[in-house]
Amino acid sequence: MKKEDIQKKRLRDLVEELEAIRGRHTELVSVYVPAGYNFNKVVEQIRNEQSTAQNIKSKTVRKNVMGALERILQHMKLYAQTTPENGVVIFSGNVSDREGVSDIEIWAVEPPEKLNQRMYRCDQTFILDPLKDMIREREVYGIVVIDKSDADIGVLQGKRISLLKHFDSLVPGKTDKGGWSQARYARIRENLLNDFLKKIGEVASEKFKEFRDLKGVLIGGPGPVKDQFKDGKYLDYEIKNKIVGVVATSYTGKIGLEEAVDRAEDILSEASAIGEKKIVNRFLNELGKDTGLAVYGLKEVAAALQAGNLETLLISEHFDWKDTRFKCPSCGKEEEMVLNAHVLSEERKCRECGERLEVIAEKDVTDKIVKKAEEMGTDVEFISIETKEGSQLKEIGGIAGILRFKSG
Repeated sequence: MKKEDIQKKRLRDLVEELEAIRGRHTELVSVYVPAGYNFNKVVEQIRNEQSTAQNIKSKTVRKNVMGALERILQHMKLYAQTTPENGVVIFSGNVSDREGVSDIEIWAVEPPEKLNQRMYRCDQTFILDPLKDMIREREVYGIVVIDKSDADIGVLQGKRISLLKHFDSLVPGKTDKGGWSQARYARIRENLLNDFLKKIGEVASEKFKEFRDLKGVLIGGPGPVKDQFKDGKYLDYEIKNKIVGVVATSYTGKIGLEEAVDRAEDILSEASAIGEKKIVNRFLNELGKDTGLAVYGLKEVAAALQAGNLETLLISEHFDWKDTRFKCPSCGKEEEMVLNAHVLSEERKCRECGERLEVIAEKDVTDKIVKKAEEMGTDVEFISIETKEGSQLKEIGGIAGILRFKSG
């Protein structure tokens, strides 16, 4: 995985975190500083906003906005009046879920692409659209799997296959009747099929045009209807010109969409989903053959990484472990544990006095592991759970690796 892909993964995680935060009032501050912008002007504006904030009637809101702006000003001192290469985005505000309680947090991110937008906003939510645009999936393929009895329209976005629309047709099956009735029946059947294909083409064209990053369209199906659909004038000419191939599938439906992507491996060789399947299957193959080149589990992967023997690191996008520090409110003893985020809410008691421990700090383990991998020259692959292979990785703990050589 390229460095910019890792940056986007981190940014995507941050956006999800910030998107979940809702202010009780308009007290969440978003500041966008574009690349090359004069930092002194930003500092001046924030100070002016502080003066304006003093006029806020609500004492609580005034305190929280002033606190957020002060945190931003203090953070800006770290940049020595020099805007980072791609600009910087700073978020700050009260994240406490208790009325009247102030908990001012701050986040700063240097985006993976040059930021051209200058913005200051104080609202009940953080302004995230410019960052979302940077991390949107730019590898999109439309998929149509079609037969005379039904059809499905879907889309492959990065590694995720989504079903957009299912259709059942009214085209009757073939008849054994002979003579004039058979010919008439065949014409009716052909007209109904033509109407069905027109409907599919219209809806598919409409759906695919919604994706501005559409790279191509794949058509599949179990019979000859897929070729009739591809060759006919059913799709809008813009979409028709994006057809990259036709593949035979055994099914329609969601299974048919997945099968079409599998069968189009050569056609979609650049697609993330294909690359993901290959790397996970390589790991599973090494594991199944017991070659000694496959490891899984946090402890085992971390050991291989530390030893410099990890060629490729595979992390599920749902891998969520935290390096957590606890403190006993009674005796003051501190403990540190690496735990799955799903079990962090479970009660833990002090080994010394039995009092319930409180969480005082936590750090994301994924970020720590990825940084170590970058230092060691290890390839990093984030694996979704949308594919069968991705689900298999999740089931064995969500983290695995392929070794450079068999350890002794």
